[in-house]
Amino acid sequence: MQHRALFLDRDGVINVDQGYVHSPENFEFIDGIFDVARTAYAQHYRLVVITNQSGIARGLYSELQFHLLTSWMCDQFALKGAPVAKVYFSPYHPTAGIGEYRRDDVSRKPRPGMILQAQHELNLNLEDSVLIGDKPADIQAGIAAGVGCNLLFSSADPGGSLNTAYRRITSLSEALVMLNSGQLKVVTS
Repeated sequence: MQHRALFLDRDGVINVDQGYVHSPENFEFIDGIFDVARTAYAQHYRLVVITNQSGIARGLYSELQFHLLTSWMCDQFALKGAPVAKVYFSPYHPTAGIGEYRRDDVSRKPRPGMILQAQHELNLNLEDSVLIGDKPADIQAGIAAGVGCNLLFSSADPGGSLNTAYRRITSLSEALVMLNSGQLKVVTS
């Protein structure tokens, strides 16, 4: 049996994007994230985090620091009744990366590599899944992978950078309403 997933970008969706966040001390959860995650989990969505981490590529923090923060973050979700199934990350950057981290990897959004890896490893039905991201690259990755409902969590209209099907929300409470009312259906262009 295939499962559906709620894909969450990290910086800007789970936590306030303060730029290269890499420790619990500067990790501030966004209002409503636990409500959305708990509701999705109760509705049998697998919670999957997909995050570009160019701070690793730039040498600003290590993979170990990322993993320690990720473990702490996942503990917080579990304590709130919304366990994360898996976290996928891309430590690469095509131009600012240092050494082995300087490459245009298929895992880096807007490419769909992390989502497709999750589909394979977690047996996911992407058409019945939902993605919440705060940047056009997140939405582009979801669309390229075939995620059925892509939500852009942003107060700004992306203009022409997204010319395909997605919905824009300005608060996570909007996603919560959609979850509770069954409005998270496939959005077609």
